[in-house]
Amino acid sequence: MKVAIMGAGLSGLACAITLEKHGVTPAIFEKRSSVGDRFVNAEALLSLFTRPVNDCIASLSEHHGIFLHPIASIAKMTVYSKHEKVVLDGQLGFTNVRGREKHSFEAQLGRQVRSKIHVHSEKTYEELLADYTHVVLATGDSDYAKKNRNFREDLTVSIKGATVEGRFDPYEVKVWLDYEIAPFGYGYLIPFSEKEANLVIAIPDLPESNMDMEFLWSLYYPKVQAEFQQELPITDQFQITGYPIGICHSGRVGNTFYVGNNFGAMMPFMGFGQYAAWMTGIYAAHDLCGIGHYEDLTQPIRQSYENSIVLRRSMEHLSSESLDVIVRNLNSPWGKKLLTSPSLNTLKIASYLLRPFIRQKS
Repeated sequence: MKVAIMGAGLSGLACAITLEKHGVTPAIFEKRSSVGDRFVNAEALLSLFTRPVNDCIASLSEHHGIFLHPIASIAKMTVYSKHEKVVLDGQLGFTNVRGREKHSFEAQLGRQVRSKIHVHSEKTYEELLADYTHVVLATGDSDYAKKNRNFREDLTVSIKGATVEGRFDPYEVKVWLDYEIAPFGYGYLIPFSEKEANLVIAIPDLPESNMDMEFLWSLYYPKVQAEFQQELPITDQFQITGYPIGICHSGRVGNTFYVGNNFGAMMPFMGFGQYAAWMTGIYAAHDLCGIGHYEDLTQPIRQSYENSIVLRRSMEHLSSESLDVIVRNLNSPWGKKLLTSPSLNTLKIASYLLRPFIRQKS
C-alpha cells in the first residue's frame, strides 16, 4: 500500500501521524514553501461545538497520540449584541494560532511527523492517483471535491481580519452578534498574548447582507476600540472573499479520501472546524489501516455539520433586535447552562429547536 497525502495542514498531518503509528509511511505533498505557510490568525476551539467531547486537546492526546499546546484555555467569553451583553465563565475551550508562527497548530503537527514532506509540490491529484494506491485529499479547500462533483456548497463567506496591539486577557475571547456591523455574520477578538490579538469580522455572501466589507470594518473597528478603551493599532491584515462552505457527498470515493475542508470540516455557524479537520484525517488513517470504515466514523461529524447549517440558516432570519433577545436570555440560568454545561450537546439541542422555525420561514 502506497499512500499519498495532498496537503500538509491540520487534517493531512493528523492523517500522517496516525498512519505512522500503525506502520504506514505516507508521502506528503504541500504546494507551499513550508508547513503553515499562510497568514497568521488566531482561532478558538469552543467546547460547545465539539461535544460530547469537551476537551478536544486531551482527547487527541489520550486517544490518538497527537500532542498540541494551545495559546490558552478560555475561562471567559463575552458576547455582545446591539444592546445586550452576556459574560460566560468556565472551561469553555482553547485559543490557538494558525499560519506562519512557530507555535501554530500546523507547525506543532509538522514536528510530530516523521515522513518526508515534499514542499513546493506541483503534483496534481491525477498524477498522485496514478502513482499511489491511495490518495488523501487534504488541500484545505473544496476545489478538488467540487471538481470531482463531490461537494454540496451551502454558502460562501467573506472575512476581514487584523492583528492588533493592546492590553488583553489571554483567557478571554469576545464575540459580536450585531447585524449593523456584521449583517447575518459575526465578529470576534481572540488574543495571541497579553499584547496582541486577532480581530476578525465574517459575513456570509447573501444578497440581503448588502455587504461592503470596508464600510462594515469602519463601523466594527472603532466599536471594538471603544469597548476596550484602547487605540488597538493594526500591525498586520488579511482578507478572504467568497470562501465556500459545504460538505462532500461521499467521504471516500474509490481509493480517494476527502478530509479537512475537502470533506466539510468548517462549521457553517461560526466557521471554525479544527477538531473536525483532525478527526477526518485520523479516521481516514484508521480506514487505511483496516480499523474502521471512513463513512461510518465520520457520520457524527457530518451530523454536526448539518446541525450547524440549521443554526446558520436561522441567523439569516433574525434581526439585531432578535439577537438582543437571544443574548439577554443567555444571561438566564438556563441559558448559561445550555452554553457551559459539559453534559449538554448545545449544537444538537439548538438545531432541533430551530428546525421547525426554519421550515416555517422557508
